Amino acid sequence: MVYVTGDMHGDISRFDDPALRQLKKGDVLVVCGDFGFIWDNSRQEQKNLKKIAKKKFTVCFIDGTHENFEKLNSLPETVWQGGKVHKVEDNIYHLMRGQVFKIDNITYFTMGGGESPDIDIRFEENAWSKDEFPTRDEMIEGANKLEALNCKIDYIFTHEPPVKVKSFLCLKDEESAAVNGLNTYLEELSNACTYRRWFFGSMHLDKFISSSMVAVYQSVINTATGEILR
Repeated sequence: MVYVTGDMHGDISRFDDPALRQLKKGDVLVVCGDFGFIWDNSRQEQKNLKKIAKKKFTVCFIDGTHENFEKLNSLPETVWQGGKVHKVEDNIYHLMRGQVFKIDNITYFTMGGGESPDIDIRFEENAWSKDEFPTRDEMIEGANKLEALNCKIDYIFTHEPPVKVKSFLCLKDEESAAVNGLNTYLEELSNACTYRRWFFGSMHLDKFISSSMVAVYQSVINTATGEILR
């Protein structure tokens, strides 16, 4: 069974969530960006990764915007469940952009990355990386993989949401939506594809926008049933 949750930002206490104790061997947990445990290679980070590696389920994540991309991209690249990944540990994988994974005959599309909301501050502090935004080749690869499936995919995992969803959520908060090219790309995919559910994490919100579009943050959700684990 595949489950999904949102940005962790290196907070190891998230793995003490009682909901995660329900996951069994063979289950997969997907984090929708800003995993945060591949950052500075500190002693504490290595300790945290060893703790996660002892989990009986597999932990996968797409990248968000607050990542150490240099370190992430230096990890060994391999293929897992039909898609390209960076392998962190035997049960920890970074799901690369524009990939399709097939788990128990169910398909999953991934597209990490985005544009930092605090990009100006991070640029001034030399903490911004151009690698946070997907490349043209990554977006083309993703579109081609979906086209090969006749634009039919079971589940989609992204960090950013499509334009209309982001605009709707920002409008409710009386904020202007910082829409970027990736949001537009995802909007095109949402119009072209049929899918069961789409999960995204960048808004730091737990909310079913509709039965098929889900913002996820701290909740742990069964992707197939939409059930929130307690």
